Amino acid sequence: MAKNARADNLAKLIREVVAEKIQRGIKDPRIRNHQVTVTDTRVTGDLREGTVFYTVYGDDTARQEVAAGLESAKGLLRSAVGQAAGIKFTPTLAFVPDALPENARVLEDLFSAARARDAELRQRSRGAQYAGDPDPYRTAGEEDGSGNTRDGEDGGDGEDGGGPATP
Repeated sequence: MAKNARADNLAKLIREVVAEKIQRGIKDPRIRNHQVTVTDTRVTGDLREGTVFYTVYGDDTARQEVAAGLESAKGLLRSAVGQAAGIKFTPTLAFVPDALPENARVLEDLFSAARARDAELRQRSRGAQYAGDPDPYRTAGEEDGSGNTRDGEDGGDGEDGGGPATP
């Protein structure tokens, strides 16, 4: 499927206009008192619906406040996009909190747990020795457990063991 250049250009314009309005044009304290970042925008191929992904620096209450503020400022932001775009139909805007920071936090927690397990394993392995002998291979002149000594590869009797013995 080919990329829709008009939709991509409109998405970039929406990102710029919404970010600028959030930073300077909206006086709602639910948005103004928090640091909001527009991370991505997407527009459908028919240019009717736009999705704005955003992140909020803060806790869950800050995210909820910003979500409510963006929902109430949706009309103002849509009219600003319409003025900037100059198109016949201004897309409706939907604001979606971006999951990227949460995913990054989960990954960081997993990495921290792995580092802790590695450090614990490193601590337990200090002074440990390998199981078994340092040289696991038998050498010539050693006993093989049955009392026989091995002098070489063929068992030391000079025969190759591959057939009847010749007198």
